[in-house]
Amino acid sequence: MTHHISRARLIALLGVGGLALAGCSAVGAGDEATGTSTSASGEQTSTAGGTVRLITHDSFALSEELIAQFEADTGLTLEQVAPGDAGSMVNQLILTKDAPIGDVVFGIDNSFATRAIDEGVLAPYTSPALPADAAQYAVDEAGSLTPIDTGDVCVNADDEWFADAGLELPVTFEDLLEPEYADLLVVENPATSSPGLAFLLATVGAFGEDGWLDYWAGLRDNGVAVAASWSDAYYVDFSGPSSEGDRPLVVSYSSSPPYEVPEGEDTAPTSALLETCFRQVEYAGVIAGAANPEGAQLVIDWLLSPEVQADIPGSMYVYPVDSTVALPEDWARFAPQAASPFVVAPAEIAANRDAWITAWTDTVIG
Repeated sequence: MTHHISRARLIALLGVGGLALAGCSAVGAGDEATGTSTSASGEQTSTAGGTVRLITHDSFALSEELIAQFEADTGLTLEQVAPGDAGSMVNQLILTKDAPIGDVVFGIDNSFATRAIDEGVLAPYTSPALPADAAQYAVDEAGSLTPIDTGDVCVNADDEWFADAGLELPVTFEDLLEPEYADLLVVENPATSSPGLAFLLATVGAFGEDGWLDYWAGLRDNGVAVAASWSDAYYVDFSGPSSEGDRPLVVSYSSSPPYEVPEGEDTAPTSALLETCFRQVEYAGVIAGAANPEGAQLVIDWLLSPEVQADIPGSMYVYPVDSTVALPEDWARFAPQAASPFVVAPAEIAANRDAWITAWTDTVIG
C-alpha cells in the first residue's frame, strides 16, 4: 500500500509510542485434548503452538505488549517478514505463490488488491470479528482480503510558511495550478511510492479518465517537484518543522499534522488539504497454500480486535477500520478524515494502473 516506511520513520523521529494496552484477556487453563484454552473474556483460542508467519510491509508496527498477548492467548509464535513496501510485498507474494513464504499478509492496499487476488495468492476468509461498517471496503464477494485500517493521502501545507509569506492556503486541486503556488508543491513518484500512486489516483477520481493527465501537465508547468519516496518528499523537500526543505506543500497523510505539534502546545503548524484526498485501505489476507492457515485466520481476527484497532492510530498513524474505536484526542482536532475523499474502483485500478503510471511518467518526468 502504501509507502508505510513513512509512518515507521515518523515513529523513530518523533518518538510517538503506541497507545496503552487496555482490556486484554489473560490466558486461562488449557485443554490439551482440544488444543484450546479459555481466556478471561470467555473466548476459545488455539494453544497448539507453532509459528505463524506474517508477511508485511516495512512499517508494520504494533505495541509489543499486544504481540506478546496474542502469542500468550494462542500459543503461537508470530514471525514477521518484511520484504519491502506494499508494492514489493505483493510482487514477492506473486513470485513465490507456488512455494508460499508465509501464512498471512498484512498491508496490501486498494491500489494493489485486485492484482493480488487475480494472481491467486490469497485464500478466502471472512472473519467473525469484521465490523459491519467495514463491508463498504470489500474488494470481492469471496472475502479474499479483510480491511484493517484506512488512511487519507492528501496535500499537506506548512501553515507557518504561508502565514509568514502572507499567502492564503490553497484548498482544491485547481488552486494548485494558480501562479501564486508555482514551485511550492512536491509529490512522490507513483512508480516508486505508494502515497505517490494514491495521489495520482486522487487526480483520476477528481478529473476522470479524460482530464487527469491534463491536470498533471498543468502541475508540471507550475513547477511541481517529484521525489522518489515519501521520506524524501517530507523530510528533504518539505519546509515543515520536521523537515529540511523549502517547499511548503507536500503529499502526505491527513494524520501527519498531529505529530508536528510541539510538546506542550495545542496548535498544529501543518494541516491537510482535505479536498485533495484519496482514501487508502489496508487489508490482511490468508496466503493461498499457507502452512498454517488456522494461525493465519487467528492473526486476522486479532488485527480486528478492539485492542489492536485502538493501537493502530498511535502505532501506524492510520485510522482503524472499526469506526466504534475511539481515536486519540488530538486526532479530532488535527487529523480529521476527508468528508468526501476521491475514490477509484479497485477493478479500474487493476485495469489501468500500469498504463496510468507510464502516462504520468511520460508527461511529468519526460
